[in-house]
Amino acid sequence: MEKMTQFFVDNLDVRVYPTRAEMGKACAEEAGAVLRQLLAEKETVNIIFASAPSQLEVLESLLHMEGIAWDRVNAFHMDEYVGLPADASQGFGNYLKVRFFSKLSFRNVFYMNGNAPELGRECKRYSALLREHPVDIAFLGIGANGHLAFNDPYIADFNDPLLVKVNSDLDPVCRQQQVTDNLFNNLSEVPHQAITITMPGLLAAKYAYAIVPGATKQQVVKECLEEPISTACPGSILRKHEMAQLYLDEASAALLDKEIQMKVT
Repeated sequence: MEKMTQFFVDNLDVRVYPTRAEMGKACAEEAGAVLRQLLAEKETVNIIFASAPSQLEVLESLLHMEGIAWDRVNAFHMDEYVGLPADASQGFGNYLKVRFFSKLSFRNVFYMNGNAPELGRECKRYSALLREHPVDIAFLGIGANGHLAFNDPYIADFNDPLLVKVNSDLDPVCRQQQVTDNLFNNLSEVPHQAITITMPGLLAAKYAYAIVPGATKQQVVKECLEEPISTACPGSILRKHEMAQLYLDEASAALLDKEIQMKVT
């Protein structure tokens, strides 16, 4: 493997790998080591997982990781569409269930219900679960509009009083991303609403691993790292997290100013 490039932007530890496969394997190894350490220190560990093609290399590597007591891990997913059929493959809980949750023996997998009759009550139910099981690790993606989960720029709140809420008007940019990722045939099929864990809910994780590969993320990666921290690009807040790492491949890092790369390993 060619050398990985590592540098820091504020607190954020940024690592660039030549390929997606190398990126995913490296993130899984780093997170797996932390997970083993946490399991040695406490009875259960709580993890939030993102549901997106950007996460597949990491999830696949985690599936084959040895020495992890998954039966002592509680799993959350970070968002869910409102109104899709319960068995829809595009549902984020279903996406993770098929590719990851069903292949390991978790202690609990806590699913959001995007078809709950009262969405406010569903948000409160999921918030209570997050309070009962404080998050240790979060695996994150960054959307084409800079969002974390479905905290689009116009609803993202770094000091949100809620842990879970409804985004009632999803950004067309992030809806189009679902079509680009071949999860829907066209934009009209993509729901307009979703339940999402809020920014404070995600950032409460002790360890945050953001996995953002691919040429389609070049511009948003540049904005997250080189523009001021703001809700205009919600993912930029990762630069303030004390234990966050951003994993990129050469394609997603292609537009970055090389002068910010202060350390090469």
